[in-house]
Amino acid sequence: MDQALLSKIFGLPAEQAWQAIFDNLWETFSLPIRPDIVDAITTERDKSIEQLDNILSGSAWELWQQFEQNAPLTSRYLKQFWANRSDGKAILILDALSLRELPWLLENAEKRGYTIHKAHTTAAEIPGNTNPFAKVLGFGQRSNLEHNLGKSAEFPSAWTETTDMPFADCSTLIKADPNIIFWHHWPDSQIHDLADSGDGYRKLSKNAAAQLSSDDFWQFIDRLATGRRVIITADHGYAHSGIFPDVVHKDQAEFLKERFKSGRSVPSPVNSTSHYWVPPLTQTINSQHGQWELVLGRKKWKSQGGYPTLTHGGLSLLEMAVPYIELSK
Repeated sequence: MDQALLSKIFGLPAEQAWQAIFDNLWETFSLPIRPDIVDAITTERDKSIEQLDNILSGSAWELWQQFEQNAPLTSRYLKQFWANRSDGKAILILDALSLRELPWLLENAEKRGYTIHKAHTTAAEIPGNTNPFAKVLGFGQRSNLEHNLGKSAEFPSAWTETTDMPFADCSTLIKADPNIIFWHHWPDSQIHDLADSGDGYRKLSKNAAAQLSSDDFWQFIDRLATGRRVIITADHGYAHSGIFPDVVHKDQAEFLKERFKSGRSVPSPVNSTSHYWVPPLTQTINSQHGQWELVLGRKKWKSQGGYPTLTHGGLSLLEMAVPYIELSK
């Protein structure tokens, strides 16, 4: 791990420390990838930030308590984009898109003649799940955006849609409205389908490379970008938890299994029994979405039916960091 980054984590104020961490993630995950070895390379990159994740769940775990106030939240950037741009604008939210999929967006945008105005890492809400992101945007829940029913004071005059239709069919949904928010369920829908599969990540990574390089996807982006500046981002990322180590301490594993079952976050129970391990296994955070208890770092444990190999909602970097790309054609 870069010693300079380590010095920034322990020596800078929380806002600058998180920015340094997110800059490092961008440098790690934005480099091009050969499609035939995408699963191997992205897994290698994932493992390369394990030490950074472990520092943030070990000696620097208190940085997570300052995450919501100091990390560059995606929701803040989207609100600023909407408020500051008077001309046509569109936001495409790809549910659970992570930094692993970033190279395909950057490579194809350049190849297909787009101008990239901004490209950086932004932060999910706490917890990193769909509904908190929908709520902070003023829509209540994702389903409220369907068929242009989504109304939000934060995004006035927005035409809205949410769907899991193939990208080839999504193009036909785009009307002449100048301001659009489109929330697509992929890749989260596939993540849930593959979560219990031993080779789920291999299938997901290859599908993501194919989807984000396809003519169908970019024809959809073309429709969004006609007369509009487009943001491509996500509500949260996901953990490739199949490569996480098992918690071997019996009492710790039982605590996590009892509290979280096979999940990564739960509403913090009133008068719940706290654990005494240091560094802690979890963090209880009072976010703008209520008080939540979240699994801290790269942990999995034996649970009924097996712990999923793909999941989200906890406090690890690739669950909480997402791409943010602003482009036009």
